[in-house]
Amino acid sequence: MIADRGLAGLKTRDLAREIGCANGAVYNLVADVDELILRVGSRTLHRLDQALSAVESGEPSPQATLVRIALAYCDFAAENLELWRALFEHRMDPDKPLPDWSIDDQLQLFRHVYQPLAALFPQRSREELGITARSLFSAVHGMVALGLEQKLVAVPLPALRKEIAGLVRAMIDGLIARAA
Repeated sequence: MIADRGLAGLKTRDLAREIGCANGAVYNLVADVDELILRVGSRTLHRLDQALSAVESGEPSPQATLVRIALAYCDFAAENLELWRALFEHRMDPDKPLPDWSIDDQLQLFRHVYQPLAALFPQRSREELGITARSLFSAVHGMVALGLEQKLVAVPLPALRKEIAGLVRAMIDGLIARAA
């Protein structure tokens, strides 16, 4: 349902009808709608992890790996737009903690960016590398989010991919030059 209609299109009544159970029976499977959305998000993150893992082999340079990862992230978002959007659109009550398994699912993905950065900058601490990994992700994510927006700022996918690759290369080149 989320893949077809977006997060706003998820209705437990429709879901119950689709899987052939009473509406209340959905809550025998999950505690609430938040958990349902987080479980869908977990599956989406697992698929994203597979997509990123698939592009890690290739030209062995860390710079090339980071570009491939960024492009794979863009492609995954474009091909799974509503599921990808749901990862960032869902808001839980501020008093309700995010389950540890959900946090782990999210943090696990940063290894794809962290490892090539660690190879490029072995002198940096884990904390510094983590901040750089999150910063690089944020830059790419922002470009993907705005570039895929189906409004005024939409960017054709081939142009978006080219711009993302250029941004990642420029950021890595700048980090290397600063470290020298």
